[in-house]
Amino acid sequence: MASGVFSASFWSPRRVDAALVIAATTLGVGNSWIKPSNGLLLTGAPLPLTATVSGAVGLLLWWRRRHPFAVGCLVVLCHLLCFTPTALAIALYTVGTACRRQARVLAFFVIVASVADIGTLWSGGAWDPREAGYTLALAIGPLAVGGAVGLRRDLTTAAQAQLATLEREQELLVQRTRVEERSRIARDMHDVVAHRVGHIVLTAGALRVGAAAHEPKIADAAELIRREGRHALEELREILGILTPGRRAPRAPRPDADELSGLVERCRRTGQLISLCVEGFPEALPTVVQQALYRTLQEALTNAAKHAPGASVDVDLHCRVDGVHLTVSNGPATRSPDDDLPSGGHGLVGLRERAALLGGHIDAAPSADGFRVALHLPSRPSTE
Repeated sequence: MASGVFSASFWSPRRVDAALVIAATTLGVGNSWIKPSNGLLLTGAPLPLTATVSGAVGLLLWWRRRHPFAVGCLVVLCHLLCFTPTALAIALYTVGTACRRQARVLAFFVIVASVADIGTLWSGGAWDPREAGYTLALAIGPLAVGGAVGLRRDLTTAAQAQLATLEREQELLVQRTRVEERSRIARDMHDVVAHRVGHIVLTAGALRVGAAAHEPKIADAAELIRREGRHALEELREILGILTPGRRAPRAPRPDADELSGLVERCRRTGQLISLCVEGFPEALPTVVQQALYRTLQEALTNAAKHAPGASVDVDLHCRVDGVHLTVSNGPATRSPDDDLPSGGHGLVGLRERAALLGGHIDAAPSADGFRVALHLPSRPSTE
């Protein structure tokens, strides 16, 4: 309890005001008993009357924050009736903090407080310059200290506001830099990747209708290349729409059971030996889960074709109440991989991040006779 009383959070403005009111009232009543002759208008008055007036002056401080000017004037007036230096000092300090930028108000209280102090001292009969200086300092000092404290608060508030403005500007600058960087990446992808893939699609289309079209195998291969190229261009436009600000991205494909089967069928046409087993209804899953399934299967089949050409691939998808389980396992390669195919290892990293955001995980590691990728996702992720 003691530590709570001495903590800064304990002393709210109302508690501070209550403590000051009690202190000023107690000291005012006590001062009237100690020096009953002090005061200008109530000199020689009955002691209960001066004690009552001194206590009432202390009670006025309860309203000092809401009405600093009025309370200050009343306390100065009461100071003329009976000597109340404690209440006067607190009231003038409040006036200094509240009217710190009003020079006329401060000058008015300096003059009035000085006249009141000199009047009370003069009424005592014995003029002492040292006591007069002490009394004037006791009246004018709190006024100056209050003004200084108020100006310091203004400077602190202005500095905090400026700091908050600088932080907002810094955040806007970072966001602008990110947008510009994303726009630059989108332009580079469009100028380089989209151009290359578009050229491949056009070449495959020309090959499909040219002289080589008389060969069924060449025509089928050209048609497959053309379709895959167009599909790659559509996905690339989707990514460009996400990266480019102010541009609405096309809707991503919903990888339901039919779409997964289409992906497997396209990979089979390239020569992959794939078996697909689907249990449940993946089309009933949330869109984010379906997209994660599609991208994981796409990456796993691509890696199998790249690193284990000719290997058989088993795809098992189980949609259950406890979650979604996708397993892609491939056997050993039957021929040497093509070293010209680029491989940066970024696909699985991105898939792990996507699965983690959905509350799932991916296990990708070599198996006894090949490689295995296992994805587990909740049926209803928290990010839905």
